[in-house]
Parts: sequence; structure tokens; C-alpha cells
Amino acid sequence: MSLILLPIPSRDFDPTEVAVSWKILTQRGHRVVFATPDGKPGACDPIMLSGIGLDPWSGIPVLRNIRVLGLLLRANDDARNAYAEMLRDPAFKSPMRWDRIESKDFDGLLLGGGHRARGMREYFESTVLQRITAEFFADEKPVAAICHGVLLAARSKRVDGRSVLYGRKTTALPWALERKGSTLAHFGRFWDPNYYRTYTEAAGQPAGYMSVQQEVTRALASPADFIDVPESDPEFKRKTSGTARDTVTNDRPAWVVRDENYVSARWPGDTHRFARTFAEVIEAKAS
Repeated sequence: MSLILLPIPSRDFDPTEVAVSWKILTQRGHRVVFATPDGKPGACDPIMLSGIGLDPWSGIPVLRNIRVLGLLLRANDDARNAYAEMLRDPAFKSPMRWDRIESKDFDGLLLGGGHRARGMREYFESTVLQRITAEFFADEKPVAAICHGVLLAARSKRVDGRSVLYGRKTTALPWALERKGSTLAHFGRFWDPNYYRTYTEAAGQPAGYMSVQQEVTRALASPADFIDVPESDPEFKRKTSGTARDTVTNDRPAWVVRDENYVSARWPGDTHRFARTFAEVIEAKAS
């Protein structure tokens, strides 16, 4: 059994990326330890769990439960069931504090994502988590990051001042998918059009400059080290549609990149394969 650290913010993390990863790792016999800023249980982005708040009529009391975009974009049944199970886990109920984490106590690190700015910025911008992430990379321990979670890795610096991802291959949320989500939010959640954009461009910056893909790419040794689904992939349309998600039994929609002990993925639709690949890396390291 390996001991895996899974830090999360106090609120607004993605339920799929955290809960499905937790379930797969624990089912394979690994122990997951949660950590939050204050040592109190965290809470996911409720909109991603229920889907309420993604349609134009969401502010109307009676109509808010009628979901169209909400059903399309919220976590699927697998993820919602995993989240409900995770809430009952004693480890989730009793997380440790970020500032009490000792990287030497763990065998691996998993960085989940989430896009809602009000809750996720404390996670991406935490110098404590950036230091801890850098320690895992320095010690060559398995690290996995998915979607916006790759931002935290990209911002974590080695002793030479470069990102821990400098010289590595990675994927993350592509601008194409982030832009699709933002477009839908401008229509469905018109009163909060930047709901899908954690960071937005300043005046004079080109579209997408503050996207996950562009920030991560700026931390790499070469833009070619950001690996997205190639058009030659036989499942290209399925993998890039933004609607097809992988499941317990079907990996076809997923895209995961592995670089030695580092595993990355793009969005919640990759999570099953992402977590299984990370488990394989951990188990190989331990054997």
C-alpha cells in the first residue's frame, strides 16, 4: 500500500477529478490523505455537481431545477456517486493542513483541478503547495496532475528557478476546450460569463493568453512539450468533442500523457484513465 497526498482547496474543486481519482486509488489498495488550507473538510464546486446554475433561467426559483446545459456539463453518474462515497471517507472528513505536510511522508502526489476562481485561486497560488510539489519532483516521486491542476505544477519551481515541468512532456486543459466552456457560460450563465475562466486576459493580451494551456506552455522548455491529441488519433473527434467522457470500462474518449513518473490529463473526461495510469506508476515504483 502506498500513501498518496491529495491536497484540495477549501471549496470549488472539481468533483470528478478528485472523487473518481480517490475511488480508483483506494480500490487498488492505496491510502489517500487529503489536505486543505485549514484542516477542515473541503467542498467541491456545487454547480459541477448538480448542474444548477448553468442555464439562463437558473435564477428563477421554480425553473432552476430544469437543466439542459446543466445536465450536459455537470459531473456524470460515476463521478457523483464517487463523490458521495468520498464524503463518507474518514480521511476526507479529517484532512491535514497544507502547512503541516511533509513530502517525505508520502509516496505520491495527485493534483486535481477546478476552474471556479473564488475557490481555486488559493490552491493555484499557494506557495506552500508549490514548494511541496517541487519537493515531490525533486525526489522523483510519482506526481499526477489533471486539468487546472497542471497549473499548480507549472508554477512550482526547481532550485534553478525553472518550473518543475521544464524539460518534461505534459498535457493540461487545452484552450480549445476552455474556450468552448467559456462560450457556453457566456450564453447559459450570462450574469457570470467568466465562470469557466479562472484567469482572464488583461487589456492588450491576446485571446487565450491566460488560459491553462498557454500558461503551462510558457513554463515548458519548448511549446512542443505540450502534448494535445494529434489529429491522426483514430478517436480524435471523440477525444476533443468536450462531451464524451471515459468510464470504468471505456478509455476511448480519454487522453493521458505520461513522462516517467509524471502523469497528466486534460479534463474530467480523462479521469478514469488518468487515475489508473497514476496507480500503475505508483505500483511500478513500489515493486
